[in-house]
Amino acid sequence: MDQYMLNLLVVGASFALYIGIAIWARAGSTSEFYAAGRGVNPVMNGMATAADWMSAASFISMAGLIAFVGYNNSSFLMGWTGGYVLMALLLAPYLRKFGKFTVPEFIGDRFYSTSARVVGVICLLVISITYVIGQMTGAGVAFSRFLEVESWQGLFIASGVVFMYAVLGGMKGITYTQVAQYCVLIVAYTIPAVFISLQLTGNPIPGLGLFSTHTESGLPLLTKLDQVVTELGFNQYTAATSPLNMALFTLSLMIGTAGLPHVIIRFFTVPKVADARWSAGWALVFIALLYLTAPAVGAMARLNITEQMWPNGGVNGDAVTVQQIETEETYQWMENWVQTGLLRFEDKNGDGMIQYYNDGNAEMQALAAQRGWEGNELVTFNRDILVLANPEIANLPPWVIALIAAGGLAAALSTAAGLLLAISSAISHDLIKGTFNPEISEKSELLWARVSMAGAIVLATYLGLNPPGFAAQVVALAFGLAAATLFPVLMMGIFSKRVNSAGAIAGMLVGLLVTLAYLFTYLGILFIPGTNLLENTAVNHLFGISPLAFGPIGAVLNFATAFIVSSMTEEPPQEVQDLVESVRIPRGASAAAADH
Repeated sequence: MDQYMLNLLVVGASFALYIGIAIWARAGSTSEFYAAGRGVNPVMNGMATAADWMSAASFISMAGLIAFVGYNNSSFLMGWTGGYVLMALLLAPYLRKFGKFTVPEFIGDRFYSTSARVVGVICLLVISITYVIGQMTGAGVAFSRFLEVESWQGLFIASGVVFMYAVLGGMKGITYTQVAQYCVLIVAYTIPAVFISLQLTGNPIPGLGLFSTHTESGLPLLTKLDQVVTELGFNQYTAATSPLNMALFTLSLMIGTAGLPHVIIRFFTVPKVADARWSAGWALVFIALLYLTAPAVGAMARLNITEQMWPNGGVNGDAVTVQQIETEETYQWMENWVQTGLLRFEDKNGDGMIQYYNDGNAEMQALAAQRGWEGNELVTFNRDILVLANPEIANLPPWVIALIAAGGLAAALSTAAGLLLAISSAISHDLIKGTFNPEISEKSELLWARVSMAGAIVLATYLGLNPPGFAAQVVALAFGLAAATLFPVLMMGIFSKRVNSAGAIAGMLVGLLVTLAYLFTYLGILFIPGTNLLENTAVNHLFGISPLAFGPIGAVLNFATAFIVSSMTEEPPQEVQDLVESVRIPRGASAAAADH
């Protein structure tokens, strides 16, 4: 069986599983569609949350960004993981105790205002639509390679699959589908990493292999990697730059994570408040399995690619030849990815070799002029392909390549489904039922929920055709928006009895508008195909703050505005203040205190 048929078999089997689960767990009521009937086991909910959380950005794009930027992009790991801890400790149990279906519903009830609920919906839609672009982009990348189609065709296929199981099953179907998707993606991510770690270091545990000795050279793996990339004019892999941006970006990802609506709603699906805490703990365990492996995957892939492009370490300017790429099995992966349009090379000076070096480095420019090179001849390398191409680069068995195809698609589709559900719930439950037509029947509301999700899929597909960056970069924009809008209002809603509806509305609007203004100002028009968000240094950012790191600034402005406006206006009604206090205090605690 050839690779293409094996890919079809494995990916097709996984899709049949997802759709079968959706049919089996089809939502028959709004409670099942929005919150799976609040009957999900904490361990299963933890696994589903991990799948919802570990998106295309985590599976497909994060290791690629780490591989090509190095230590600086460890911010993704630290920010996303730390943010999940914040969510588990500060938000999840309290929101579950409040007992609502959606984040805007909590905002509307806590701040006793339909207007606050509508503003919450607007913030949710901006965040979720931005986030889902990255998922659809990642799914399109995976489909394009493994089904041997153009990336835009892959995007349409991904949209069709999500439509079939997300619209049908709602939260109930999505939950059990995500459990299956987690099993697929974690196995798919781990097995190739184990193989590659054994190849390069002899250590079967990738996280330990990263700090082990490179078998061939006898040097520590990271030392060897620093050596090969600096010889080509790139920065040291382990070097760090701009502590301010790194700290702010990490913080943006942390508090943005804690404000992500599609993850928060997962904690509404369990029977009890205690189950929400256990779900968070289990999810962190399941997430750690991938996140402890990703740095090793990125570093080892970068070493493999660099050594393949410069087989003899660049001595005398030698590089891989066009003939080798076209005839040798080792380089078949390049030919495969060239067909997708996501990888491209060009022999600019006609010497038969494909030079790969940093043509922005002054020393390499001088060397290039001396040797007659005319620029880096690996002219396109979309970093989102790295994890998916990794088994091919390392010449792993065909079944491993097919497995990682299924894993990448599982990661992208699981998060896309969660985001689309959040969008659908906001429109049908918060706008239509909560604002415009409170008397709508449950049957009609369920119909609107499905129609809303279908519309969201169409919009996500359209925007996914021209994303503003790599999957993880687009996702980072969504985190910044969540940090500046929903995280502050949720924190104030739980922990402050003084913040009122006027303050909450003003805070959310200031956080949203200032953050969007900064993004548009320093990224130009946001949706420009090919914009590289992490490396866009051509503009002079305000105080040197990257747009991706602006989330905490927006959050501070949100908090400040809310408290200032609240202090100048009436206190919330007493029943709302009592409600806030009851949400924070464990059941029975007040009675126990009275006994003493």
